[in-house]
Amino acid sequence: MTIEHEIVLRDGAILRAHDDGDGPAVVWHHGSPQTGALLEPVLEATRARGLRLVSYGRPSYGGSTPRSGRDVASAATDVGQLLDALGIERAAHMGASGGGPHALACAALLPDRTTAVVSIAGLAPFVGGFDWAAGMASDRTLRAGAQGRGARAAVPEEDVDAFLPVDWAALEGPWAALGRDAGRAMQDGPDGIVDDDVAFASSWGFDPATIGVPTLLVHGGLDRVVPASHSQWLLAHLPTAELWLRPRESHVSVLSAVPVALDWIVAHQA
Repeated sequence: MTIEHEIVLRDGAILRAHDDGDGPAVVWHHGSPQTGALLEPVLEATRARGLRLVSYGRPSYGGSTPRSGRDVASAATDVGQLLDALGIERAAHMGASGGGPHALACAALLPDRTTAVVSIAGLAPFVGGFDWAAGMASDRTLRAGAQGRGARAAVPEEDVDAFLPVDWAALEGPWAALGRDAGRAMQDGPDGIVDDDVAFASSWGFDPATIGVPTLLVHGGLDRVVPASHSQWLLAHLPTAELWLRPRESHVSVLSAVPVALDWIVAHQA
């Protein structure tokens, strides 16, 4: 049974959370944009494995209080308080697309409370020496994010079709709930995705190389939204990471790996 929570953080902000099951906990970190509501394919996969699934809307998403200027690391502060409120001592973390960096933040900054972490089609940091935009269908909004919130807010959302037929097939089939949820998130306004883009293209507030828990990176070789080079960069810099490169998958279709990635999490529960 799914339960919705309004978690009051120490600063008085509200975090809208969703909770299902009573087994070992997995925190799902949503993509950009999403509301944080539980997505049916993820829910089905966690229930089949006896796992507890927790998700939440990052600030400005799904009813969570806005927080302009947040960095990626702030997710760990929020999630630590979320776990406290739900009575969860330790959890695994799984993030897709824009959720990937936030899942990694929890692994880096909540090491004693993290069993394992999975990043699916996730971004690497915006750092020197790495061609961050190579292979992207467009990096306009993210580049604007690197100039600050004002610059990013001034750039309208792009109508760039970076998805491939395999992505559209996923969105018309098993991952239709993701497309519907993204539409709901955008109806609430652009603040969430604007703040995400600024956070991605700025200092994350932690060094991914400090992650010491088991780490799985999953990426589609055909991805033009976040190219596979991002997970390859992370693999080179995360000492405990392994990479599952799925050469025929793209940005959405790669989510077909969620069930087997959950099996990997179960195998690494300590």
